[in-house]
Amino acid sequence: MSFTRSLTVFAACSALSLGVAACGDDGTEETSGGGDTGAQTEASAPKENLSGSIRIDGSSTVYPFAQAAAEQFQSENPNVKISVGQSGTGGGFEKFCAGETDISNASRPIKEDEEVPLCEKGGVEFTELQVANDGIAIVSNKALEIDCMTTDQLKELWATNKVKSYDEIDAKFPKTKVNLFGPGTDSGTFDFFTDEINGEEGKTRKDYQPSEDDNILVQGVEGDEGGLGYFGFSYYEQNQDKLNLIGVDSGDGCVKPSKETIQDASYKPLARPLFMYPSAKAIAKPEVKAFMDYVEANFTQIAEASQFVAMTEEQAAKAKQALESLESGA
Repeated sequence: MSFTRSLTVFAACSALSLGVAACGDDGTEETSGGGDTGAQTEASAPKENLSGSIRIDGSSTVYPFAQAAAEQFQSENPNVKISVGQSGTGGGFEKFCAGETDISNASRPIKEDEEVPLCEKGGVEFTELQVANDGIAIVSNKALEIDCMTTDQLKELWATNKVKSYDEIDAKFPKTKVNLFGPGTDSGTFDFFTDEINGEEGKTRKDYQPSEDDNILVQGVEGDEGGLGYFGFSYYEQNQDKLNLIGVDSGDGCVKPSKETIQDASYKPLARPLFMYPSAKAIAKPEVKAFMDYVEANFTQIAEASQFVAMTEEQAAKAKQALESLESGA
């Protein structure tokens, strides 16, 4: 079995305005039918009357990108039925390695020590394709006036249960009771944040309110005067009128996430790539191959529709090469 790896990166912009297949955190699925730049290929009419089904699940962060891709693809291929779920990166890999899905969305690379052996046991060969870039946004309630936090302050807040009021971290911060919201343990965002900020993957205070659904986290932060949380930047962009965006200082001054700071990685250490993992078995199906080819050819258009940061041309070229290797069986 060969595992091809590639890295590539995302763009941010307009709002999502179409309807698509979806499924919630409980795993219940719903289904629906259905301009790039640089070296990208312009989307063209389908060359054949495709039909069949595609099952996608995984990261709630990547969900809007996959949803937008499915909508756009189905507009040209209405006979292809696509379901898109958001059970979290870890939950998505469990289904993928069991052969239950065709494509797994992930906000972190697959774990070599846990998930790769699971896929090997299930006989699932795959390729890792970066499809976009994202940043983890630190947000607070509008009433909680914190403009910037250092990575050390974030660690103090999130690594243990000790901090009960924000002014305990910095006397300049409001004397407001801490109430935290963040992803659950199945989330790739949780894995990435705890590793980068708390210094150990999975290490976190226990008294925060977790959810695999980023929309619930938005509602939690918005509804509590002491609310503070973290999730993918695209969810902040969709809800920026409801939330306060907090900058991060990793030692070189305060930086807030944006299309530019995520793509050039100056938003340290919380800028990251996002992935889709198609299986070799699924790619052998014409509808799945056509869908992944569509994603590769229209990554900027899809990123704009789902408010992500698009890949650079160099990153897209690596993704294309990785996809071609999977499709050829190399």
